[in-house]
Amino acid sequence: MAKYTESKCRLCRREGAKLFLKGERCFKGVCAFEKRPVAPGQHGMSRKKVSEYGLQLREKQKCKRIYGVLEGQFRKYYEKADRMKGITGENMLSLLERRLDNVIFRMGIGSSRSQARQLVTHAHFTVNGRPVNIASYCVKVGDEIAVKETKRDNKYFAEIKQMKVGTMPKWLEFNPETLTGKILALPVREDVDVQIKEHMIVELYSK
Repeated sequence: MAKYTESKCRLCRREGAKLFLKGERCFKGVCAFEKRPVAPGQHGMSRKKVSEYGLQLREKQKCKRIYGVLEGQFRKYYEKADRMKGITGENMLSLLERRLDNVIFRMGIGSSRSQARQLVTHAHFTVNGRPVNIASYCVKVGDEIAVKETKRDNKYFAEIKQMKVGTMPKWLEFNPETLTGKILALPVREDVDVQIKEHMIVELYSK
């Protein structure tokens, strides 16, 4: 499976915004975007007028990079959202939020979506009692997510047990003591805190 292997800080600089791709590092003074908030490359500091298409493209790229999906997969999310009832852009964000790697991140088990994806692909979790190692697995209301019994003595998860539950999205529930969580509802636009203008992505794809 293809994946991005270059510096993630370059992605933040290219989009002109902090995408919080590296967890705790993004909140410290070592953040590359804070040190040099310009696009990478020799022409990064030059000012260019961006067309409407360019703005729409940047919103799409930003959203893709935040959730860590590639173009083909991202377009499938759009097409599925377009077939659903309701507002296409909001449906698309809801589908992205329901990815298992994003759910693990939202529960606070992973400090970033990329770390959460690694934990999922290394088969640390079960969904409704069954092992799942697919990061793009789409959760449903009522699904119960838990760390595998055989993994709970792992040093990483032992530290998770000691943590205090932070601000949790209202559509999720997580108990650090038992390392279990539950999907209480489907996420709506108010639950998605990413700074994305989803209507621009819809406009781009609908041309």
